[in-house]
Amino acid sequence: MPRLYGFDDQSRQRLRDDEVDPLRQMVSRALVDASMSNQGIAVWANGAGYRGTLGGEWKDASIGRLFRNPAIAGLRYEDGELVDAGHPGIITREEFEALQAREQSRKTADADPPYDYLLTDGACTCGKCTKWLQGARSNAGTPGYRCRPKDKQGRGGCGEVRIDAELLENHVGEYVVAELLKPGIRDQILEARAAVREQVNHLNREVEDLVARRTEAGALYGQRQISSDSFVAADREITTTLKSARSRLRYAEQMANFSLGNAKDLVRWWNTAPTASKKAIAMLLLERVEVFPASARGVRTVEPGRVVLHWRKLSTLSGG
Repeated sequence: MPRLYGFDDQSRQRLRDDEVDPLRQMVSRALVDASMSNQGIAVWANGAGYRGTLGGEWKDASIGRLFRNPAIAGLRYEDGELVDAGHPGIITREEFEALQAREQSRKTADADPPYDYLLTDGACTCGKCTKWLQGARSNAGTPGYRCRPKDKQGRGGCGEVRIDAELLENHVGEYVVAELLKPGIRDQILEARAAVREQVNHLNREVEDLVARRTEAGALYGQRQISSDSFVAADREITTTLKSARSRLRYAEQMANFSLGNAKDLVRWWNTAPTASKKAIAMLLLERVEVFPASARGVRTVEPGRVVLHWRKLSTLSGG
């Protein structure tokens, strides 16, 4: 475990002279300039030649972790209260408390509003492992899509695909609008929408059946007619299927109820329409969007072949 910045040893009994002044300067900048973000402090520290204990550059997150550690003020938390930790501090207790007040105000003022993702819940998949991509913000807070790596329970995908949300959604939007401009496509959409309404009824029945099956499994377990392992296995399978069915139902309902009206400018419509409306039309036209890894880290464009659109055959939905 790396030592804490500003201290010369793990027990924090000795201060490291060449790190004491830089830390105090970081804290002063944070408390004197209310507009100074942790990222701004990191940029200043890196520019001044200061590095972390392992030699790496400072980042927003590492500055935040340092500022939240009471040890820099010679303190520790005990039952939620700050008490003397028995070792020297680099800043005062008052400065540390001011840092925590600053952190709380930043959380309140800078909290990012929820991002309304267009292509979640199975709409886009990982090109490498086929798992659903999920909405996730980057370290800088930018909305994006990512294939989550496997957790300790083995749930998740390969974790190798990540793409900026705006980049992907704009790319998909351009192709969807272009498809809507094709002659006769609206007539096909109207026919397909009627078929999707039938799918809504079918999916509603499927969801009701799954809920009933889960309730029945719970009753059998309660009556000790099935073992705990059997119940857990059945419940896990039903829950997974139920999640998929509810997701498909949600999309089907959106598809069945969308309306383009008589919009003369589809591009303007796409740019101003609610996400639910855009999602409905996108998922009526597309079976899924497949996303592959970029050729190199940090690529900010949709390279050829990176995003593959799988178009739906509307005639199969309408029975034509």
